[in-house]
Amino acid sequence: MGERCGWAGPDQIYLDYHDEEWGVPEHDGRALWEKLVLDGFQAGLSWITILKKRDNFRKAFAGFDPQIIAGWGEAEVARCLADPGIIRHRGKIEATIGNARAYLAIEETGGFADWCWRYTNGAPIQNSRTSLSEVPAFTPLSEQMSKDLKKAGFRFCGPTIVYAWMQATGMVNDHIVTCPRHAACRSMAP
Repeated sequence: MGERCGWAGPDQIYLDYHDEEWGVPEHDGRALWEKLVLDGFQAGLSWITILKKRDNFRKAFAGFDPQIIAGWGEAEVARCLADPGIIRHRGKIEATIGNARAYLAIEETGGFADWCWRYTNGAPIQNSRTSLSEVPAFTPLSEQMSKDLKKAGFRFCGPTIVYAWMQATGMVNDHIVTCPRHAACRSMAP
């Protein structure tokens, strides 16, 4: 049995995330949206910070229900800015509201999940990287997807954030080949 990807650990919450979530193909549009929002909040911070606050984010953001969040205004922004359980960044909070509206607009045109997965032709990109040093921060595909998300009204979705999100949601399998999760995630592809 190989070793986990080197970025995972040592906190149990990080190990569990690596072993149970990261790289698993996600096809639920709302879950994809939640993870994109959380990746946006992560900008400039470590992912472990977001993982430790994820339940607080879910409470603060109405279970990441875009129907509810899209109707928010200054009162909800102020409430979130006062919540010590989340990252209190006005720009990211306001972006979440705008991103909820952008998500709903894409949902009306056929669904956010289908919109996202069209970039990979509906199946995860299967990489065969042998070390973390081979994993890029972004790719031409994440640059294009970032550009298209921004065109659709999303914020905090630059190419690096988008690539991390694609990895996390299994659009890209970037577990290194010696990691047991590489083969497990590969087997989940259609």
